[in-house]
Amino acid sequence: MSSQSFADLGVSDAVCTALTKRGFTEPFAIQRLVIADVLAGRDVLAKSPTGSGKTLAFMVPIADRIEATDRRPAALILAPTRELATQIVEEGRAVAHARALSVAAVYGGVGLEKQAKAAAKAHIIVATPGRLEDQIKRRAFSLANVQLLVLDEADRMLDMGFRPAVDRIVAQCPRQRQTLFFSATLDGDVGQIAKAYTTDPKRHEQVAVGTQAVDIEHRFVAVDNDQRIHALLGELRAKRDLALVFVRTKRGADRLVKRLNSEGIDAVAMHGDKTQGQRERALASFESFKVDTLVATDVAARGIDVDGISHVINFDPPEDRDAYVHRIGRTGRAGRTGIGVTFVGPESVGDVARIAADLRLDDEWALSGLAAARHAPRGGSNGGGRGRGGQGGGGRKNGSSGSSNGSNRKSSGSSSSGSSSSSSSSKTVSYGSAGGARNGGSGRRSRSAGR
Repeated sequence: MSSQSFADLGVSDAVCTALTKRGFTEPFAIQRLVIADVLAGRDVLAKSPTGSGKTLAFMVPIADRIEATDRRPAALILAPTRELATQIVEEGRAVAHARALSVAAVYGGVGLEKQAKAAAKAHIIVATPGRLEDQIKRRAFSLANVQLLVLDEADRMLDMGFRPAVDRIVAQCPRQRQTLFFSATLDGDVGQIAKAYTTDPKRHEQVAVGTQAVDIEHRFVAVDNDQRIHALLGELRAKRDLALVFVRTKRGADRLVKRLNSEGIDAVAMHGDKTQGQRERALASFESFKVDTLVATDVAARGIDVDGISHVINFDPPEDRDAYVHRIGRTGRAGRTGIGVTFVGPESVGDVARIAADLRLDDEWALSGLAAARHAPRGGSNGGGRGRGGQGGGGRKNGSSGSSNGSNRKSSGSSSSGSSSSSSSSKTVSYGSAGGARNGGSGRRSRSAGR
């Protein structure tokens, strides 16, 4: 790993001191790639997954690029959800304050007036597109002085239907500005939009190295609908840290939490029908380990960056490859290990098989027994395959499943409380976020710039 420091990248003494006080001593890969270009005034296109440290990759240079005397707001950061906006503000506040800069969040679910007053005084605004447009229509503030524009998790923002709003917002920013575009993909429509928003951008794709290689155990477990709850209880009752459980619908999240609570599992739900206060309380109880299971929908989970998530469980399978990557990316973050479990019913075997193939999880899929089940009559035998890998596949064989987040866990392949039994084999592969399979160590990291 490179021993390059933040100071080597051109970061000011004031910001370096703020980072050191928070225990951030060494930049992550995406930060090493991006920060110097942003400080030099270049537009940037960055392909980087969640959990790679991208928040500080733009917040650190923004703090040094603008001055406390600049007209406000001088920087605008667009994010797809309230949770992500909140976490960007929390992560960036210390470095901004080091340069006497203020940061404000603009998102729905809270009062307009108080929010507008804080945003009008802020040097840096972090906003969701819908509420930002509401405030602009009310003339709470103007974007005429924006020097730096950031689109964070741009692919998901566009997937969620924000393209027209983002186009309108970008059009209200000065043409002579610096634009930073962060996305899990820069292909297809996302890539074309990125080029339209930027001028002569420097393109970066993160390739994780050393302890920053992602080390996630992927398992696919065959379940019939009447076995799904029992299989989930088996996973949650095994030794673990925090578990994030994904469901497809808001109603499904509430129903599942009620059932888990009745079974003695401390769980809370987070989805779009919850008030902002309810969502913040749910996330706070999860982060503090007061509740060890969070049940969420895809949209509500955007921006969740919580240390200690050892398991991500797809109770309902994801819709596509990108959704799978975003879900499972909530564990195994910033050099840690994690476990991703996907329950696969007879009706979803084909769709999940395509996702596994696209991510080169062929061996993990084969170990599950689902490849045979895909061609067998409905109601065939259950299987559970597990292995570490993804976006690279292959690798060394290992007869035991690894622990997650460095804790001493039981294998999650076993199940209890009436859960169906599943076959168990394992393969261990560490993989870089840009795709190639890697051998690498795992375990807890010392705290560095990891969000």
